[in-house]
Amino acid sequence: MSQRLLRVHQLLPASQANGPGTRAVIWLQGCTLACPACFNPQTHPRQAGRGMTTGRVMSWLTSLAGAIDGLTVSGGEPLQQMQPLLDLLQGVHDSLGLPVILFTGYTWQEIQAMPQSPRLARLVDVILAGRYQAENRLASGLLGSANKTAHFLTGVYTQADLDAVPPAEVLIQPDGEMVLSGINPLIWP
Repeated sequence: MSQRLLRVHQLLPASQANGPGTRAVIWLQGCTLACPACFNPQTHPRQAGRGMTTGRVMSWLTSLAGAIDGLTVSGGEPLQQMQPLLDLLQGVHDSLGLPVILFTGYTWQEIQAMPQSPRLARLVDVILAGRYQAENRLASGLLGSANKTAHFLTGVYTQADLDAVPPAEVLIQPDGEMVLSGINPLIWP
């Protein structure tokens, strides 16, 4: 595996609100899309977060093997770190075989126009695409707003699987940090 550098905002070893089952979640750092009312504006500055090699992130994921059912990648904007992201996802595919869900602010059409799109499609099971639009807030089925689209690239998950994901969770980390996560963390059911 190559040792490309990823800008990482946060790693979460176990989440129930970022996809079906218990999932590791990686929030990448940096986003120039700056959707108004984004829930994660702290992930926008490119130089914030921490640099981690793809190998180090892969080691972290490997340490979770057997305890997680999949990987979710969010941000920031993951596709603005396309090459290191693809390297990491290739490692996940080859070594761990975990199903992957990817959140992106790019539209499906924008993704398809990217030269790396075919490789991305081979390494991801579901892509949730489109910029967040506060005026069309949906916060259901892992879609933040009604304009966002879900693309099922393999048969691993269905829309019913995404609809069954809890809308939010509050996690207390070992260091006492509270993490509020999910597609609908602003309104607890």
